[in-house]
Amino acid sequence: MSSEPRILAFAGSNRAESYNRKMLRVAVDAAKKAGASVTHIELRDYPLPIMDEDLESSQGIPENALKLKKLQIDHAGFLIATPEYNGSVPPLLKNTIDWVSRPVKGEPPLAAFQGKIVALMGASPGAFGGARSLIHLRAILAHMGSVVLPDQVTIPNASEIFAEDGSVKDPRQQARIEAVPKKLVEFMRRLGH
Repeated sequence: MSSEPRILAFAGSNRAESYNRKMLRVAVDAAKKAGASVTHIELRDYPLPIMDEDLESSQGIPENALKLKKLQIDHAGFLIATPEYNGSVPPLLKNTIDWVSRPVKGEPPLAAFQGKIVALMGASPGAFGGARSLIHLRAILAHMGSVVLPDQVTIPNASEIFAEDGSVKDPRQQARIEAVPKKLVEFMRRLGH
């Protein structure tokens, strides 16, 4: 078994030119440089229907939700970059969380979230940088038993931050983004992950 902290990284947006997906790529590189083993996934590769308990009763938990749950269980930490939709968590991310949280017989409640160490990031073309979404996401994950680090980064006016190739134009913003995954790796190491 590897002694490297194992981190699952994903963005709450599937948009091709998503600022959060761009920011996450920078953060993933920083986490790897800090010594973590990072699995970077795209939620678009795990399409899910809208959470519906009647659908769950008749057809069971969707296979993609079970795949995501296994990935989450297999990683001690999460690195999540998310936009803000109408001042809150985007539906793609909330729907994913809701499906992955569904109970499976013989498994502890909220097995994919309990005790996980989470770092949050947000970017937005607006003035808040996704901060309101992170407040709600922090509350949801803490309620489910995850440990959400106080360190986070929000990038307002994100349309001005990234170059065409996805790199960060401003070294100060680059350093702000890289600081969060480094803190995540450091914290996980302290806890023996």
